[in-house]
Amino acid sequence: DAGLMRVNTEFRDNGRELLPFHPMQVQMCATRNLLDMFPFKGDVRVDENIALTSIHTLFVREHNRLARGLKNLNPHWDSETLYQEARKIMGAYTQKIVFKDYLPHIVGDDAMRNQLGRYPGYNPDIDPSIANVFATAAYRFAHLAIQPALSRLDADYREHPQFPSVPLYEAFFTPWRVVFEGGIDPVLRGLLDQPAKLNTQDQMLVNALRERLFQFVQHLALDLGSLNMQRSRDHGIPGYNAWRKFCGLSQPSNLAELTEVLKNEELARRLLELYGTADNMDVWLGGVAEPFVRGGRVGPLFACLIATQFQKIRQGDRLWYENPGVFTRGQRAVLGSVKLSKIICDNTDITSVPVDAFKVVSRTNRRVLCSRLSSLNLSPWRDRSCGFGKRLNNQICCSSWIFFCTTSSYSFSV
Repeated sequence: DAGLMRVNTEFRDNGRELLPFHPMQVQMCATRNLLDMFPFKGDVRVDENIALTSIHTLFVREHNRLARGLKNLNPHWDSETLYQEARKIMGAYTQKIVFKDYLPHIVGDDAMRNQLGRYPGYNPDIDPSIANVFATAAYRFAHLAIQPALSRLDADYREHPQFPSVPLYEAFFTPWRVVFEGGIDPVLRGLLDQPAKLNTQDQMLVNALRERLFQFVQHLALDLGSLNMQRSRDHGIPGYNAWRKFCGLSQPSNLAELTEVLKNEELARRLLELYGTADNMDVWLGGVAEPFVRGGRVGPLFACLIATQFQKIRQGDRLWYENPGVFTRGQRAVLGSVKLSKIICDNTDITSVPVDAFKVVSRTNRRVLCSRLSSLNLSPWRDRSCGFGKRLNNQICCSSWIFFCTTSSYSFSV
């Protein structure tokens, strides 16, 4: 209705919207609370952890905020038009934030400059579908950036006195924590303030993922590293050296060459003892074992695979937000200024945020009051046409039906 996404009708988060429940849906969820019988609707992974739940909730709120703003700007728009335009803006948000704000921190300076620099335009000959190696291996690098606990902070960015940080293994499939334990604000503050875990060659996955994955909701815990490698094998993904060759990188064939790639002789030796040859190494393990590229959080192989995938996503999408004709020039200009930090401000009771949500607070990325950040300016979406005249009951347009536009976006007819 009115272009809004459905929200929870039973519970609110300090007056703000929560995701709707999925009644009696059989999913992997905890059974320690009555509410666990009602996981949130949407992608089945929305309940996987409370940080993910909070992000989903944030973006549903932002969709509805945009729909209401568009309705105020264009009161003659029907619900479908409002929904689709808000949805379209949300898609542009994702594209802008991921490409301009997130990826530079991941793939590093060289990949951004060589593959993800200035938008070259739409190319109908490029296939934007997701590569198997990206889905099953390369983009799972982020598992190594997960901290062993999810931080929950109060309004002063200190440990929340009532709802303290949650061990990661106790945060899986527990949507009731968002409803009954302070909502999404403490979780989002924790995400903004807590740095990602630094992947090192001697400490890759935290124990909550390596030995206690889903332990809180299953009798038998899983191992995320094993799942990643087994999935690649199930999908028939070639080994480490095959992808190094694909990316134009060296293919180590002995201890000295693998040591040169990994900058770690002991690690190279142990991997060769396990695999015999680098050709046999699982691409996920080989990729996450590489030292970071300059300015990034992945090694050369994953920087290549991730940048290549996103390059194809951008150039092969005719509806890419920067492609002329998708948005007007004025709309593209304001979309280019969108910040995740301000989206958080607009949809929570959080009053201060770091300017760059993807960087830790520092002298160059200070925490500022939300009032100092600008929300998306919707004025480029003002529809001067005021729509079309209504139809009579017999579905025939009345030829004498005339719409007049006013400067206040109201309309009247004669």
